[in-house]
Amino acid sequence: MADPRQATGSGALETCCLERILEALKLLLSPGGSGSSSLQITKHDVLLATLKSNLSAVEDKLLKDPHWKTLKLLRDEIANKAEWPQNSVDVTWSFTSQILLWLLCLKETMIHLAADFNPGKSNPRTPEAAPALSPDTLSISQQKTVQSVLQFVVTLGVCPYLMPGVGVPLRYRTEFGAVVQDVVCLDAAPDATRRLYTSCRVLLNVAQHASLGSLIFCRHFGDIAAGLCQLGFCPTKRKPLKPEEEVLTEEERALSREALRDILNQIYQPLAVRELLTLQGGPPQACTDVKTQVRSQAPAWLRRLCGQLLSERLMRPSGVQAVVRGILEGAGAGAAGGHDAEATAADWKKCDLIAKILASCPQQSLSPEDYYRDICPQILDLFHFQDKLTARQFQRVATTTFITMSRERPQLAAKYLLQPMLAPLHRCLNTAEIPESDMVPGTILVTEEELSRCIEDVFKVYVVGNEPSAVLVDSLLPVLGVLFSLYCFTRQSVSHIRSLCEEILLWILGKLERKKAIASLKGFAGLDKSMPSLHSLCHFRAATQGGVMVAIKEPICDEDEDEALYQKVSSEQWQVEHLGDLLSLCQECGLAGDFFIFCLKELTHVAEENEAEFKMKPFSSKSLLELAQHHTLLVEGREQKLLVLQLVAVLCERMSEQIFTNIAQVVDFVAATLQRACASLAHQAESTVESQTLSMSMGLVAVMLGGAVQLKSTDFAVLKQLLPLLEKVSNTYPDPVIQELAVDLRITISTHGAFSTEAVSVAAQSTLNKNDPEGKTEGQRQTSHERSTGVSRSHLEQQQSHEKSNQTGLKSNTPLIPQEVSEPNATTNQKSRNITTEQLQEVLLSAYDPQIPTRAAALRTLSRWIEQREAEALEMQEKLLKIFLENLEHEDTFVYLSAIQGVALLSDAYPEKILLGLLTQYDSGKDKHTPETRMKVGEVLMRIVRALVPVHSCDAGSAS
Repeated sequence: MADPRQATGSGALETCCLERILEALKLLLSPGGSGSSSLQITKHDVLLATLKSNLSAVEDKLLKDPHWKTLKLLRDEIANKAEWPQNSVDVTWSFTSQILLWLLCLKETMIHLAADFNPGKSNPRTPEAAPALSPDTLSISQQKTVQSVLQFVVTLGVCPYLMPGVGVPLRYRTEFGAVVQDVVCLDAAPDATRRLYTSCRVLLNVAQHASLGSLIFCRHFGDIAAGLCQLGFCPTKRKPLKPEEEVLTEEERALSREALRDILNQIYQPLAVRELLTLQGGPPQACTDVKTQVRSQAPAWLRRLCGQLLSERLMRPSGVQAVVRGILEGAGAGAAGGHDAEATAADWKKCDLIAKILASCPQQSLSPEDYYRDICPQILDLFHFQDKLTARQFQRVATTTFITMSRERPQLAAKYLLQPMLAPLHRCLNTAEIPESDMVPGTILVTEEELSRCIEDVFKVYVVGNEPSAVLVDSLLPVLGVLFSLYCFTRQSVSHIRSLCEEILLWILGKLERKKAIASLKGFAGLDKSMPSLHSLCHFRAATQGGVMVAIKEPICDEDEDEALYQKVSSEQWQVEHLGDLLSLCQECGLAGDFFIFCLKELTHVAEENEAEFKMKPFSSKSLLELAQHHTLLVEGREQKLLVLQLVAVLCERMSEQIFTNIAQVVDFVAATLQRACASLAHQAESTVESQTLSMSMGLVAVMLGGAVQLKSTDFAVLKQLLPLLEKVSNTYPDPVIQELAVDLRITISTHGAFSTEAVSVAAQSTLNKNDPEGKTEGQRQTSHERSTGVSRSHLEQQQSHEKSNQTGLKSNTPLIPQEVSEPNATTNQKSRNITTEQLQEVLLSAYDPQIPTRAAALRTLSRWIEQREAEALEMQEKLLKIFLENLEHEDTFVYLSAIQGVALLSDAYPEKILLGLLTQYDSGKDKHTPETRMKVGEVLMRIVRALVPVHSCDAGSAS
């Protein structure tokens, strides 16, 4: 096809007017200037008649109107140069051909006008005046006219000739498109393929003008690309055709392939990605909507072609960003966000799909390693966008891509993703080799921007991604020491990365295996010197924007040695305190309790060490080198001891009473205490403090065995670990009280609580009393009084809350010692055994407590007072009986068995009266009581009858 630019040398272009060409285009589109909307409602015959009428109207105007004479000369000149068939029996192609000619006239006119434009110099007196517009600039209304023309060209000259599955079918777009699809005559000359080739080539020719090209590719790039794919890549018939039988020559097919790659390289890449994905299509899906009917699946050759072209888009510079934008912007996010950006950011499936695309190595790449080497830096750049809405989407994609690549190719991900991301932290490790050029004091080794970006990226990948894969966790382990030092430094001042460091440390400590987590905490505390930490020549320095930088230390002068020593000691003290603050946030997961137990075991090792090993041998038996090594080991050992003592002190100060979250941790704590006591006895180092600690730990076991916690068979299996230590204490400890308690605890644990002595009960109540030696505060008393007065008003509401509590059961963070019953229970163990009215009311209130251990303990306390014939309790037997009977309906075994015990004890005082009342209640409630309730009442009756049989037997014997 000849280039229509050759016509620019004629004189017709010199006088041709741009407005006249646009007027002709308007006349072609719709008679009377009614616009294209009038054609959209026409049907087959009316559409054909309208197209013929429009063509005739333009030809009459060119022949009869003298003002259009120059325009006719231009049109005829370009038509003579054209190499495609312009006339056809098919009216739609004749109409399309004329529009293509007029578009070429428009393009040549705009080029000529722009070439002759010579704007004058701007007036310096009015610099604010706008510069003169180029005469080829189209107004808004003119752009709308051109857009309508282009819509007709694509609708009539491109879409009807696409193969099934190539692009979006015309009949599924609009009602007008369906009409066009029916009126196009594919059997008439020229051939459909030739028509498609002509339309695409002319549109690409017109698109060479910048403003016209933007109008063409903005809306019709997908259809033009679909046409070029079909023209250049659609497989031909296997049987070779004769030259006269070929519709397109091989040269024309090659030109189509080249044109496709040219426009793909020049177009806005996200747009190219989006249109290629549309062309690639997917499996057919059922749909009942007429406008979105089932479309044919894209042919295999087109799917392969689009996949190859998409891979080429991805491998280009900034290709990752183009792919991400191409997929996400199509959802309404736009280049700079948009009102749908937040909804798109929450579309995890779409982000995961992009991550899978990026993680898959295309066939065009030489190897997966080459692909990762090129792609991974672009993925890291996705984290660093300034626009907030766009950044949310890109960060989600980058995080998901990190996780996907780490899962599919862990070694390559660690090499090309994780190591570059963590490079600023690795650079300042004590195992890193710092170049001599950077050893100058004051040199910035890691800038504020590098460190901040590194911490933010780590937070996004690890904490936000929350994927505890092995490669992610292992990659972070070497830099944990630097992260903790950075966290401690940020705690001393204001810094925006402090919370990020804290979240990262909490995440990794929670995801690590418990042994590795304890080992990391040992490194943080300084107990493990093998853990990589901050280089001895490096130190953190506050930056101007609230960040932190890493710099080379200044050399220490002799005068500053004391100050350096003070800074070192202070830094170690801060690290221990900050470690305690960090562990206070790890109590729920049990890590704080495990580390506390570890520290207690370290204290045991300190007690077991033989001081004689550190005594210096005579100088004659050692060389100076051995003597120096001996002193070094001696100092390090004592530093370790002091550090362990400091850790225990800080943890005792920072941790709450809920540091232990399960029975196993409590048992480990008690075991550590017993081991330390045995070790002290071995060195004849018994002390009052040791004795009190031992009594406290054994009392804690007594509390658990006494009912504060509902123990299971598995819990007793854990408690049996204490049996050897209790036996050792009972045989070696000099205090007879502790010996007796150790023996009784062994018996209670061995019998799973079936047999418990008075010593165990006294120890439990003593421990509870130590928790609250002065009783409740005034505020607690007032709250208790309010709760007591509210029982009668809202009894039904209380029962509902009780049922909810019973369903939840004992949670892992429930305190092992119920504080609510500590005062009355402790009081019952006093020798006087006299209780006050206030104490009785307090226990009565606890009998309605929603906590199962508290309620059961209160019921057992009331039973014990009845058994001990306390006057205050005996005066309220009817009320106590009512409380016991109400708790019979409780579903928890621990509660209703305690209630059964109380009813059985009350039957000793007034057996006939209680028996008669129970029989009446049991007989009258057969219809309304559940089977479980009737079973419980029956169990009470059985216990009362058994208790009455010996009494009546004795009476019968005396009577006889």
